[in-house]
Amino acid sequence: MLTQEQAERFADAWYAAWNDHDLDAILEHYADDVEMTSPLVGALTGGDDAGLSGKDALRAYFAAGLERYPDLRFEPVRLFVGVDSLVLSYESVGGAIAAEVVFLDGSGRVTRYAAHYA
Repeated sequence: MLTQEQAERFADAWYAAWNDHDLDAILEHYADDVEMTSPLVGALTGGDDAGLSGKDALRAYFAAGLERYPDLRFEPVRLFVGVDSLVLSYESVGGAIAAEVVFLDGSGRVTRYAAHYA
C-alpha cells in the first residue's frame, strides 16, 4: 500500500524532473512496459492515437512535448493517494489544470497512467 510520504516523494521528484526539462530523469519514473492515455497524444505525434505503450514511445512523446512547450512548468495543486496509485493535479501550460491518474508497481515506477485536462 502506498503511503502519503511515498506519494509525496514520488510527486516531488516527478515535478522536479519535469520542471528541469530533464527527459532522462522524467523517464526514470516509468516502467519499461508503461501504458498511457492522453488527449494530447495525437496532437504531439501527428496521429489519431490516444495512447502509447512502452518507454521508447513515451520518450518520443515527452521529447515532443518538451520541444513544443519550451516554457513548460508544472505547479502542484493537489495530490491524492490511493492504494497503489495516486493522482497528481497541477497547473500546466497556459494555466490549464491537469490531473494524472498514476498506477505504480512495487518499485515505485509508473506502469499505467491516464492524463486529463480541464
